[in-house]
Amino acid sequence: MNPFAGLLRSRKFLLLVLDVVVSFAVYFITKYAAPSFADDMLYVIGGLQPVFVVIIGAIAYEDGQAKKAGTFKY
Repeated sequence: MNPFAGLLRSRKFLLLVLDVVVSFAVYFITKYAAPSFADDMLYVIGGLQPVFVVIIGAIAYEDGQAKKAGTFKY
């Protein structure tokens, strides 16, 4: 299998890309917004980061268990 194609099909990678895109978008939106709005959006980013990390970790654990059981599909 082509490693790049596998990367594009990886749920962990796609969540990472989504997290980065959302973080950058919110950062640049709040850069030009009112200071109070910017503070609120930075709070939202801080709240979402752990959620993405936990989901990526859970998928990695699930993939590891599937590999151990021999049922992992690429």
